[in-house]
Amino acid sequence: MYYICPGLLFANLDIQLCSLLGITFVPKPDLLLINATLLVNPVDGCMQEDAYLAVADGAIVGIGAMADLPAQPEAEKIIEVAGNLVMPGLVNCHSHGAMTLFRGLADDLPLMTWLNEHIFPAEARLVDAEMVYWCSKLAAAEMIMGGTTTVADAYFYEHAAAKAFCEAGLRSVAAQGIIDFPAPGVPEPKQNIAVAADFLAAWQGKNSLLTPALFCHSPYTCGPDTMQRAKALAREAGSLFFIHLAETRDEIAQSKAQHRKTPVGLLHGLGLLDENTVCVHCVWLTEDDVRLLQETGAKVVTCPESNMKLGSGIAPLSELLAAGVQVGLGTDGCASNNDLDLFQEMASCARLHKVASREPTCLPASVLLDMAMGMGAEVLGLARQTGCLAVGLRADCVIIERRKPHLSPFYNPGTLVYAGRGSDVSTVLIDGRVVMQDRRFLAFDLAETLDEVRRLAKRVRAGE
Repeated sequence: MYYICPGLLFANLDIQLCSLLGITFVPKPDLLLINATLLVNPVDGCMQEDAYLAVADGAIVGIGAMADLPAQPEAEKIIEVAGNLVMPGLVNCHSHGAMTLFRGLADDLPLMTWLNEHIFPAEARLVDAEMVYWCSKLAAAEMIMGGTTTVADAYFYEHAAAKAFCEAGLRSVAAQGIIDFPAPGVPEPKQNIAVAADFLAAWQGKNSLLTPALFCHSPYTCGPDTMQRAKALAREAGSLFFIHLAETRDEIAQSKAQHRKTPVGLLHGLGLLDENTVCVHCVWLTEDDVRLLQETGAKVVTCPESNMKLGSGIAPLSELLAAGVQVGLGTDGCASNNDLDLFQEMASCARLHKVASREPTCLPASVLLDMAMGMGAEVLGLARQTGCLAVGLRADCVIIERRKPHLSPFYNPGTLVYAGRGSDVSTVLIDGRVVMQDRRFLAFDLAETLDEVRRLAKRVRAGE
C-alpha cells in the first residue's frame, strides 16, 4: 500500500503509525508515471527532473522525486516517461466541435459573408443530431491527439456533442446554442430558451467530465430579451453564459446605431456581465469596455487564428491582462481556423501581439502557457479540477516527446510556445484515464468516426 506525506509516496508503512504522524492513507495508485520531467506550474516555468506522478481514482495523489519511491514501486499501471515532459493538459476555452465538417468549406471570406452566405445556409441544410455527434467526436480526437484535455464547446444539438465528448473521455463545458431565428434543432425561435433549459436539466450532474452551459450566439443574432432570459436561466442553474462579443468593427457600428452603446456596454446595461459570463473574441474594445469587464469579473476568450483568418482584428490582450481580466485561449471552430491545435494557437497569439505592438516583451511565453492551462481553467470555472499538476486535482496531463529535432535543446517551457506542435504529444491522461498512449488513440474507434465524417462530407459536396 502507499501513503502520502506532503505529496510523497512511501511503501509498507504501519497504518496506525501513519495516523499518529498525520500521514494520509491512500490506496495503491491506479497509475504511476515514473522518471518524468514535470512542468507543475507553467507560470513559474520551473521543471522538476527525475520525478514521478501518482494517480488514484482519477485524481493526482502524489508528486515527488524518484528517490522517494521504493525500489520496486507498485501500481496497477506504470508508464515509463524516460525523461520526457509531463505537463497539465491544455484547455481550449472556445470551440464549435461539430464544425469540423465545414473545415475548408468557405475560406478567405470576411465574417459576415462567411456566416450569412456560407455557414448559416450549410448549417440549415446539414446540421442534425447525427452530424453533431460524429463531427464532435472527430473534434474530440483531434484535440486529444494535440494535448487538449478540456474544451468549452458551443453549438446546436449540443446534447449530441455532449454525448460524443463523454464517450471520448474529454473534459468539456458544453453550451447549448441560442439564436433568434430558426436554427438546427430549434425550428421555432420562441422555443430557444425552453430547449436550452431542457439541455441544462438533462446534463446537470449526469457525467463528472461534463459541465452544461448556455451560449447566446451574439448581440446581433440575439435580441436583448433573449439574452436576458438566457442569462437568467444560466444564473438559476449556476451555469456559465457564453457569447460572441465585439468581434468586428461592423458589429460595433451596428450596436452603436441600434443601441447607442458598444456591445460590451449593451451587455452591461442589460445586467448580463458577471463572473460567470464568458465573452468570446472581444477584438474591438474601448477603455471603458475593458474597465466594465474588469469591474464585473466577466471573463474573455481570445481566438487569434480565427480573428486573423477572418480579418477581424487583434484583441487588446495586454490591456485586458493588465486590468486583471482573466483571459483564456480558444481555437474557435474548424471552419474559421482551420484546426484545433492549441500549440499553434499559442505561437500565433504570441507572435501576433509582438508584431502588432512592435514590442518583443509583449505576452511572454509563460503568459500564453497560463492562458492555455491554469488561467484557461479559471475562465471555465474548473480551476479546482484541472489546469495544473497538484495533489487533489484531477489527473489531466500529457506527455511531450521532447527528444525531437525542433524541441532540442529544451532549455525552458517557452520552447513549447515557439516550437511545440500538437504532434509532439505522445500520451494523454484525462481524469486518470489513458486516452492516448505513444500516439495510439485509445478513447474510441477513430477509424469508424473518420468513415462517418467522410460519409457526411459527401452531403456537403453534393450541395456545393
